[in-house]
Amino acid sequence: MDDIVKAAMLKWPQVPNCYHWLALDARGQWFMRDDRVQAAGPFPRVKGSRIDHTKLLDFINRNYACDAAGAWYFQNGPQRVYVDLEVTPFVWRIAMADRGWAVTTHTGAAAQVTDAFVDENGRLFLSTDLGVGLVHSLDSGLAVQALESRAWPAPGIEQLPTVRAAELPQRFGFVLSPQPTA
Repeated sequence: MDDIVKAAMLKWPQVPNCYHWLALDARGQWFMRDDRVQAAGPFPRVKGSRIDHTKLLDFINRNYACDAAGAWYFQNGPQRVYVDLEVTPFVWRIAMADRGWAVTTHTGAAAQVTDAFVDENGRLFLSTDLGVGLVHSLDSGLAVQALESRAWPAPGIEQLPTVRAAELPQRFGFVLSPQPTA
């Protein structure tokens, strides 16, 4: 977390949390969801405005974290902005690197694969030292190559277990759409 964010949290400790204004889709893209968008429908049916500003994306990515209840948020100065997730808290990007297969989050953090599985729709997920995430659709072919080469400590592609997507939040301890508490 940025030092300036930590300082703002100390200076203004009573800023209320924000809900449903920021969302993460299945391709690792951030979306702003103002009152008008929220009134038009829930995420991901109505996504909102995709955030494309590089410095804002970098700021969000550096200050993306999870609370003790498994709800993911962006710490925006003193305000915690909870994130609605389309699928999982991470979207994995895969690349062939000098020392094997590099796996990074949509935020750019490096991860170490511990397991792999598919859901009932054939989507590929990786469990890592950082948590669970969906493999980006553009990187599925690379992930399959890594699994086929046994580069990760996971079953081969033909033996991957299947899990129901609806069971992922409970199984891996995350919240798709955090709600305000009383």
